[in-house]
Amino acid sequence: MRFKSLSQLKRPAAAAVVLDSLPQAIRMTTYARAKAFKINELVQSIYGLSYEWYGYTLARRDDPELIRDIGLPENEQNVLEYTSIDPEKIASYQESLAPDCFINGWIHSHGDLDFHVFSATDEENHLTVLDYVTALYKKPIAKKEIVIKDLNLLVVGQFTDQDLKTGSACLITDVPVSQARILETIYGGFCYGIVIGNQGWHQQEIYYKQRAILSGQTTISHNPADLILVDTGQYLGDTELAALTAEVKDKINPITYKLEKLEIL
Repeated sequence: MRFKSLSQLKRPAAAAVVLDSLPQAIRMTTYARAKAFKINELVQSIYGLSYEWYGYTLARRDDPELIRDIGLPENEQNVLEYTSIDPEKIASYQESLAPDCFINGWIHSHGDLDFHVFSATDEENHLTVLDYVTALYKKPIAKKEIVIKDLNLLVVGQFTDQDLKTGSACLITDVPVSQARILETIYGGFCYGIVIGNQGWHQQEIYYKQRAILSGQTTISHNPADLILVDTGQYLGDTELAALTAEVKDKINPITYKLEKLEIL
């Protein structure tokens, strides 16, 4: 067969088998949503101004894709314009949770800012939380073929050092084989990101990380996501509201002076 141009010479596409999927929408209980917006209200009513704050979205290990609660860590620096997340603080907060509870994302408020999308600073925070969450939770989502040109097939006890010089890679088996395919596992994980505002608006994104177990190839991507509310019957009662008010007073620490760094919009 003759080829008119080199463009006709294409490497065969690597075979892939899908094993599982990652969430494309964010499922959140009505309780968790109400709690997030209540924190917004409390920050403004307690401190008189609308400061940014952040928290973690919490799930159960047996249902990792459903946000059941909002965790409020100590916010070291709450300002009007931006908020940032320290990876060490994520680990510290996770250690304080019950064994069956874990962080599957983060949520923060833009308060009264007329900026209803994620900022560049938010993107940095996304990646910080993604690294932590995917270290805790990941699952095999695919098998993908590793296409090896000039694979050298050898048999145990039947090759010499000279034989090892042949081919780009060697596969040594206990019995002779004429052909072989290598499929590596692709592990995938996700991290939710939600931003809300005082007027009731909200935006969501899901960040994904996929890593090939043999080649080490890692890809990170993100997509906007719909919010799907799930009513579990749980609600913010008077006792929980009083506890949340005390928690906001204890963990939200507004900075009243002007910082040089502003959120990159």
